[in-house]
Amino acid sequence: MDGNAVIAAISTPLGVGGIGVVRISGDGAFAVADRMVRTAKKIPVSQMPGYTCAYGRACDRLGEIDEVIVTVFHAPHSFTGEDVVEIASHGGVYLVNRILRAAYECGARPAEAGEFTRRAFLNGKLDLTRAEAVGDLIAAQGRQAARAALTARDGALYQRIEKITGKLVAQAGHLAAWIDYPEEEIVEVDAADLAETLRECERDLRKLLATYDAGKVIREGIEVAIVGRPNVGKSTLMNLLAGYQRSIVSEQAGTTRDVVSDSVRLGEIVLHLSDTAGIRASDDPIEQAGVELAVDRLQRAQLVLAVFDGSEALSDDDRRVIAACKGIPAIALVNKNDLEQRLDLGVIQDGFAHVLQISAKQADGAQQLEERITELFALGKFDPSAAILANERQRAGALAAVEELAEAICALESGVSYDAVCVCIENSIDALLTLTGKRASQEVVDQVFSKFCVGK
Repeated sequence: MDGNAVIAAISTPLGVGGIGVVRISGDGAFAVADRMVRTAKKIPVSQMPGYTCAYGRACDRLGEIDEVIVTVFHAPHSFTGEDVVEIASHGGVYLVNRILRAAYECGARPAEAGEFTRRAFLNGKLDLTRAEAVGDLIAAQGRQAARAALTARDGALYQRIEKITGKLVAQAGHLAAWIDYPEEEIVEVDAADLAETLRECERDLRKLLATYDAGKVIREGIEVAIVGRPNVGKSTLMNLLAGYQRSIVSEQAGTTRDVVSDSVRLGEIVLHLSDTAGIRASDDPIEQAGVELAVDRLQRAQLVLAVFDGSEALSDDDRRVIAACKGIPAIALVNKNDLEQRLDLGVIQDGFAHVLQISAKQADGAQQLEERITELFALGKFDPSAAILANERQRAGALAAVEELAEAICALESGVSYDAVCVCIENSIDALLTLTGKRASQEVVDQVFSKFCVGK
């Protein structure tokens, strides 16, 4: 990747819309724009002040393309830290693509995935956690996810990690000086003070690690399997949560043979639902294959919604469902509470920690289900305005730092030499610097930005 080249890409979704934006960045971005944009006041783009816009026409070798608004950002006061030009035209696919081709013809090259944000990182405009937050903002599926990503984009996680790192660097520096220069008049290392600082940093990191699971659910949603014997109302429940007829509902048992999937929003929670075939003993090879898929999806799900027919007595197939859900996060939904109840509720309560009585047909129970899922995944305690770990890379860095600190504390308490303690502290610092990107390898940086869209 040539970091000095002028890059260009479409930064809005490619399709028919009100406007489409082509972004150009690099030391020669203004020169590229001068060749392809004629402003109404005849002022070259390169002479426009930063943070200003001008009306004009975009052109290529064939002539005028469209009327445009061109916006200018001078380095280093831009998103990438470079000279940046954004050209906004009408949002037609043909028009935007033609403006992009004109930028290529005038000296820009195609931007790679995430290259604008990558340049912001390389130019010191963002640390790696803030860069990842940009991607999370784009991918946010709800208010809390967007708020959490914006908090990270504002630097909450970076600042918290920097505070911890600063304390460790101070201790490591003092230790190194005490070890390497014994003849100098350096203040003696206070073992008790050192141990307290290490424990404080360890506690802070463990608190941060505790935010990961709830944050992951808010960002990515929950993989949910809807299971039960045939005709208990699984497909009706699926349609209730989806808000439309996603699954076929029929009085005939075994209608659902394959897994029917959809993503729905339940309040602030995104559920990735899988409506599975009814679990029962069957000689039909096709139905049996569907049952095997249902059991497989049940075992891989983050949450199981086990549906039972409250208007009928428990069957052997119901008991198979109860057994299959053992040890798996699950909520039992006793359906059809609008009918006379014949189900032995005590058996269900013995098998599940969470039981709700609903009527999917009457659209009754969605609110209670949302409350129970919120409780089950501890989402009520989630604070989107606080620093949280946003992905596995960040979690791995924090976990490695905690483990090294635990080693350092153990070594200190065991009376091991300060040399060993210092090595553990330095390893912890390295893990935190990798987390923020100050000491990240090229492979880590490549992996982060490969997940971005081209125009970002």
